[in-house]
Amino acid sequence: MLDAPLDLTIRPISGPEELALFLSLPYVLDHELADDLESGRRRPEWMWVALLGERVVARIAWWSQDGKEPLVLDFFDLDDTLPEPARGEAGLRLLEAATAAVVPAGAPRPEYGRYVPPDWREDPAVRDAVEARIRVMERTGARMLVERLRLEWRPGTPVPADSGRLRFRPVSGREDLLALMTPVMEGTLDAHGRQDLASGLSARAAAEKQYDEELANYSTPQEWWRIAELPDGEPVGFVIPARNNYNPIIAYIGVLPSQRGHGYIDEILAEGTRVLAAQDGVERIRAATDLGNVPMAKSFERLGYVSFERAFDMVWDG
Repeated sequence: MLDAPLDLTIRPISGPEELALFLSLPYVLDHELADDLESGRRRPEWMWVALLGERVVARIAWWSQDGKEPLVLDFFDLDDTLPEPARGEAGLRLLEAATAAVVPAGAPRPEYGRYVPPDWREDPAVRDAVEARIRVMERTGARMLVERLRLEWRPGTPVPADSGRLRFRPVSGREDLLALMTPVMEGTLDAHGRQDLASGLSARAAAEKQYDEELANYSTPQEWWRIAELPDGEPVGFVIPARNNYNPIIAYIGVLPSQRGHGYIDEILAEGTRVLAAQDGVERIRAATDLGNVPMAKSFERLGYVSFERAFDMVWDG
């Protein structure tokens, strides 16, 4: 226990002019902050710091697609030179104060997402830093939902030619895709999908939620989206190549339960990769899959995607 509470000043930054103050602690997304502020994906009142004197000992920030409401808590950093339990106290007090001010009363708390090195458990200093943040989140009632592989395809990596086993056509509309997303959702290995089903949503409702909250928000052409079929027209699966605010991505990929076990996932992923690689100026293609989704992870590996990072997501129930 601390002999006395830390004498902290906890507040949001006053505006973009205080971005340098917020950058006193490092994170891999720091390079996105200036553009996010300019575009409205972040707001200064969603970016908070805890100061011990003039020293930033913790910081926190939320992100949004359109700046209207915070959707994801994606910055939470502590000064790891601060000993425990002071480090934990600074983080907890900042988290509680900022959340109370940023998240509307009665609204669900946005998910917490964190990028970490792929070997974070093997490096004692990195592991201590990651686990310190997890402990603070857990003290407020959060739980770990999933750890994910973050993957990247790089130009020059060969992509297999179309084998001809499947034919691909563009998605013709919302219902065309939802008709396939629904059965895929029923047997999903994706932790977020399984959480939606566990909350009481039907497979159809969970598919609609993912479509409306994620897929419909991509500004890139829906003509890129592909449905895979057998030569006789029987559907096999789909892939959603897109571009988010930062990178070309494989946003979603699925194989119908009745079509699994035939190796179709590699061909569907290859088609999505070909669509994106054919666009101008593609420096990389990003993707992610749950650590527990071994078949999907192996497919990415076979297609030459490299695991460059991991991520974990924590949620608050209720």
